[in-house]
Amino acid sequence: MSEDLEGAGGDGAADEPGNAADLPGDTAVLPGDTADPSGGLPGDSLTEAQLEALLFVAERPLSRREIANITGASTDVVNERLGDLEMSLAGRGIRLLVDADRVALATAPEAGLLVGRYVGREPTRLSPAMLETLAIVAYRQPVTKAGIERIRGVDAEYAIRGLLHRRLVVELGRADAPGRPFLYGTSFEFLERFGLTSLDELPVLDASVAERLAATGPGPTEAALLAEAAGNDATGALADRSGA
Repeated sequence: MSEDLEGAGGDGAADEPGNAADLPGDTAVLPGDTADPSGGLPGDSLTEAQLEALLFVAERPLSRREIANITGASTDVVNERLGDLEMSLAGRGIRLLVDADRVALATAPEAGLLVGRYVGREPTRLSPAMLETLAIVAYRQPVTKAGIERIRGVDAEYAIRGLLHRRLVVELGRADAPGRPFLYGTSFEFLERFGLTSLDELPVLDASVAERLAATGPGPTEAALLAEAAGNDATGALADRSGA
């Protein structure tokens, strides 16, 4: 009997705590397993589907640098995948919006009424003054309040406040001028509302209107012409789609 007990004790000794194989924190490495130095990030193997998923869940527009940091991909690869995604989404219900260095996904403009009906949001029409101011900001950005007023010939405080409230215009920073006035530019909401994927799709201005816009002191007539010119693009005029 004692021999059996001794034998049992001897066999169990190999399983006692304190053996190297059973130390807490040690993990057995299975054959073929290797460490992943990338931490699971796609890096330059970033796919179009992965990029689309990232932009889909993003709660705000992302810069190209942010995308590169999140995915571990180089900026060149990010730019290539963005170009691929933009082409793939053309003609579909989701579009890629590009505003300088930032990008975001948005619903296609032709689905705007249907989407608006579902979410229960009625678009607010813009007054002529707001439309003129918005057109000036779109073509002249970044522009100060004083710059807008020189073109319109009237006070622009109310119109700018209304556009800021509707998030069609945003503050881009401050001008390097006395008083450090705010510089205004258009937003992603502006692109989405007027069916543009980038500012490059803005209607081309008539040469005479462009000259007036570049002048230092045009009046309300030129501003009205500018707003009208901004509304002649086939994708939807700013004036014609102010209630879109």
